[in-house]
Amino acid sequence: MAIIACLGWGSLIWNPRELPIQRKWHEDGPFLNIEFARQSSDGRITLVVIDGEQSAPVRALWAVMDIQNLDDAREALKRREGAKKSEHIGIWQTGDKPPTSIPAISNWSINRGIDAVVWTALPPKFDGKDRIPSAEEVVSYLRGLRGVQRDNAERYVRLTPRQIDTPYRRSIEAELGWTAID
Repeated sequence: MAIIACLGWGSLIWNPRELPIQRKWHEDGPFLNIEFARQSSDGRITLVVIDGEQSAPVRALWAVMDIQNLDDAREALKRREGAKKSEHIGIWQTGDKPPTSIPAISNWSINRGIDAVVWTALPPKFDGKDRIPSAEEVVSYLRGLRGVQRDNAERYVRLTPRQIDTPYRRSIEAELGWTAID
């Protein structure tokens, strides 16, 4: 029986919906470069894995999935995230070469008895282009939101676990006052 972990850092933590995970999120996930760098269709700026040179690594969270088949785990996360392409869900299993975005995944998983890992691998996107916005662009964009869009964007930032302490988050907190809530 394979043990499959799902990595999380954003809304999966507080709103897993139908994702088949054991409900406890562990705070000792692998380190990876995550930033508020994806403008979603509903107006939020969400967290995505980005090029390591543009951010400092943070420790992700993880949960054991209630699925023992890697293809089924990938499909379940793809459905939860509304991802259109399979490559938008990262996968790794024992014996694979570690992805450049999570170089320590092999040691991390072996130390926890995990056989395979899935994570969201949506690319950065801003103003309709696949690019990483600057912190200033993100803050300016969020400052301009109104109504429900602003409320949803603020909720996403504030509900993100405190350990996801990124440079952009610090800018958002300093400029907009959107501090974390537990």
